[in-house]
Amino acid sequence: MNVKNELKSYKTVKEVSGPLLFVDLQGKGGVSYGEICEVETGFGERRRGQVLEITNNLAVVQVFEGTSGLDTKSTSVRFIGKTLEIGVSEEMLGRVFNGRGEPIDGGPQIISEERRDISGNPLNPVAREYPRAFIQTGISTIDALLTLVRGQKLPLFSGSGLPHNQVGAQIARQAKVLGEGEAFAVVFAAMGITAEEARFFQSDFERTGALERVVLFLNLADDPAVERIITPRIALTVAEYLAFEKDYHVLVILTDMTSYCESLREIGAAREEVPGRRGFPGYLYSDLSTIYERAGRIIGKKGSITQIPILTMPNDDLTHPIPDLTGYITEGQVYIDRALHRKGVYPPINPLPSLSRLMKEAIGKGSTREDHSALSSQLYASYAKGRELRDLVAVVGEESLSDEDRLYLNFAQQFEDQFISQGYEEDRSIFDTLDLGWELLTIFPNPKRQLKRIDEKYIDKYFPPNRDPNYNYHDVNA
Repeated sequence: MNVKNELKSYKTVKEVSGPLLFVDLQGKGGVSYGEICEVETGFGERRRGQVLEITNNLAVVQVFEGTSGLDTKSTSVRFIGKTLEIGVSEEMLGRVFNGRGEPIDGGPQIISEERRDISGNPLNPVAREYPRAFIQTGISTIDALLTLVRGQKLPLFSGSGLPHNQVGAQIARQAKVLGEGEAFAVVFAAMGITAEEARFFQSDFERTGALERVVLFLNLADDPAVERIITPRIALTVAEYLAFEKDYHVLVILTDMTSYCESLREIGAAREEVPGRRGFPGYLYSDLSTIYERAGRIIGKKGSITQIPILTMPNDDLTHPIPDLTGYITEGQVYIDRALHRKGVYPPINPLPSLSRLMKEAIGKGSTREDHSALSSQLYASYAKGRELRDLVAVVGEESLSDEDRLYLNFAQQFEDQFISQGYEEDRSIFDTLDLGWELLTIFPNPKRQLKRIDEKYIDKYFPPNRDPNYNYHDVNA
């Protein structure tokens, strides 16, 4: 064993470029893609690295702690014959780790139950179970109009300066599955964030008690860029263990995927790769898919993994490669709107450009409530018409509107003020959200004529003036 290790130890670093080392293998071979190595500086400091590429007897190694202080003469590299692994355990719940999976909360080291490759194992598509169960986030716009489904990938599209981190933290605190005996956990991975943002996440989860069910990974902006490449994979490895070995329903929140992609671009530039769109590597789509596709449910397994990747769109550009490619891989998007944010609405989620493609499978009788689908469609249509009329008023004035048009205009304002807007600490149940939607629709005096998206039987049963005060409208099986 010692001989083998000696053969795989090299002091032939040819070049240091950005976060990368280029190591001459001197014709010995025996080094494979993805293999972990130990990088030792001339001062005896040890760092970890991973093989990115082997070409023409040259190994390209990314150093997780960065290449600062390394030179070509005194640096040695020893390849250990393993891929990058992390020890996983249920004890990780309630703990805070850095982007490399090392505890940073002052607690003891984790005693792992097993070690797992952070790249995960390929999942047979035939073994996937179709996502059909509802997850309650406590945020009305998401629960009613953009329903999150267990096993779904539903990204948040945001922009610089918008409160996406607050929305992500609120979802992490409030998310739950309905039904007794269901174990629920959150794996929260933050990449490229500031120290202030890291303090916000940690203190918010500690203050509210949510940290008990959260595994928190924090990669700071001044950490090496290559660390951001492994942070989401470490988080998902922990999520897979909790979901498929310990039967948890796991919600994985990844923020900010834009920082992750920019790290890919930085590494690609150091490797002198031919750039694709806007300088990002040509394999950006396939790389993102190795992260997003690790969500889902497996036939025969009780647990599930649901993903909410958060990404900031440069210049609020939906056609930018990161949101564009993310949209192809995931099942919808939740759009954080700058105009609503400027109006003081929180959370500023605009349902009109947003979408949850799996919503229909997770709502209705036995899951949420029988009127959910029809009510959602009516709220969406009424708000869309109100927004159109608001734009029209800016051109021709409100005097040109009919009385019914004014109802829709008023509804759009009330919808933003009461339905979309809610407090950062406000956790609404799905039933409170649906009831609120019905209350807003009372603005229309002739519901059976004006609420065209809702069946009359639901209007007779749920429209507030018709509601039976003795009936349990919160019974999902009613």
